[in-house]
Amino acid sequence: MTKRNLETYTPLIAFAILLGGGIYAYIRIYALNSKIEALSANITSIQQQNASTTADLRANIKENHETLAAALNQQTLNVGVVEQRLKEQVGNVAGTLTTLQKLSRTDKELLAKYSKVFFLSENYAPARLTDVPASYKYSDKKAVSVHADVWPSLQNMIDDAKKAEIELYISSGFRSFDEQKALKGDYKVTYGAGTANQFSADQGYSEHQLGTAVDFLTTGINGDLDRFDGTPAYNWLLANAYRYGFILSYPKDNQYYVFEPWHWRYVGKKLASDLRTQNKSFYNLDQRKIDEYLVSVFE
Repeated sequence: MTKRNLETYTPLIAFAILLGGGIYAYIRIYALNSKIEALSANITSIQQQNASTTADLRANIKENHETLAAALNQQTLNVGVVEQRLKEQVGNVAGTLTTLQKLSRTDKELLAKYSKVFFLSENYAPARLTDVPASYKYSDKKAVSVHADVWPSLQNMIDDAKKAEIELYISSGFRSFDEQKALKGDYKVTYGAGTANQFSADQGYSEHQLGTAVDFLTTGINGDLDRFDGTPAYNWLLANAYRYGFILSYPKDNQYYVFEPWHWRYVGKKLASDLRTQNKSFYNLDQRKIDEYLVSVFE
């Protein structure tokens, strides 16, 4: 090629070279952009996967947390139930022990049916007796005593009767085995054995030996026990004595003795109230049923 021809084609060659370089550069750039776009798409996909995984993890954590919290709450409830049951069992045991302790300190004879049923030995006497003050006795000529644990209720009853303008006095209280024997002997001499047996117990069968029974009198009847049922005092006792734990031992038509409106026995407020509510008589109850009230006799 001549020099002239070379000079003619040189610009063309240079342009061709530049064009080829441009095309090559464009291809490389396009390829790089494609890779960048693909990488960006991968990054986006990874980010989306991470977000989904994170959401799943959070959901699982929340679900597990809620499950664990529910399980913990249930376990807490179970523990609470167990504790409550244990407390109840402990309370029942404590209550049973308290009941047994009360029973062990309570005279088993106090609620027994003695009139012609059970027998008190000549050596029996209440653990504690208290003297009745003169103002509560019908007569100052003889000493009267009653069971020490019965006296507070008896005193309250007489005081409340007085507030209601009812004159109520104690004629007789505790009588020992020998005192009852002597009294019954006197009655037999005076009235004859057959008649005496209708209204007076033999020694060992008298409620008076318990110290929980009293004979009442009031003013206006000259000390006549047989006239007591016609007095306001008797009617007040019929309406109110149960509130203080007292019952009428021998009401009309009982099978043990003649009607004794003056003779009242302490059996505790609960038993006295139940007898009144159920319209039952003490001596008509089974002894086993009566014994259930022994633990509450002085409550």
